[in-house]
Amino acid sequence: MTAVLLAFALTATLVILAPGPDSMLVLRNTLRGGQRAGWITACGTMSGLAVWAVAAAAGLSALLRVSHVGYDILRLAGAAYLIWLGVTTLRSRRGPAGPAAPGGAGEPPGPPAGPARGWRVYLNGLLSNLFNPKIGVFFVAFLPGFIPARASAAAFSLVLGLWFIVETGAWLVILTWLVARGVGWLRGSAAQRWAERVTGVVLIGFGLRLAAEAR
Repeated sequence: MTAVLLAFALTATLVILAPGPDSMLVLRNTLRGGQRAGWITACGTMSGLAVWAVAAAAGLSALLRVSHVGYDILRLAGAAYLIWLGVTTLRSRRGPAGPAAPGGAGEPPGPPAGPARGWRVYLNGLLSNLFNPKIGVFFVAFLPGFIPARASAAAFSLVLGLWFIVETGAWLVILTWLVARGVGWLRGSAAQRWAERVTGVVLIGFGLRLAAEAR
């Protein structure tokens, strides 16, 4: 059992560290709204993963493997959402930033994420996951390989899914912290604006790739 969990943890870590839409959304929202916005986005991402993990444990996400129409609807919706996020990032206009607050490098570059903005960035993470059928198929195809022969498939699948979510959350929290520190040093500079533009282009690229991918 221990060997299985260690193998899963290592494999999950490699999957999580690979650049993808989740990391880019956290990076985007941290650049635009500061550390708190990045953390809220990470919470939305983990919520979406939790839905897929429960669906996989219940056998629901397996339907995506046989339903071409359902898969394509989710795929195109997810692609459109990522492209829209990328375009809005490129079109955003940021005015000159004020001076840094005392204590500086760790302070968020933008306005605090209030209730309205908080829900908006939370939905960024949540919807980008729920609209990506590849995540559901990933859980269905990936988790069973680590379930011991005598274990309950549904229960162990849920445990592994929760483990994957915890690892993802830990990585996104670290990423948010690192980006927030970097943005504090780059506040109001051309480098920060270019970082946002590159993030927007990458999100559009992820959206186009999702739209063009065959099953």
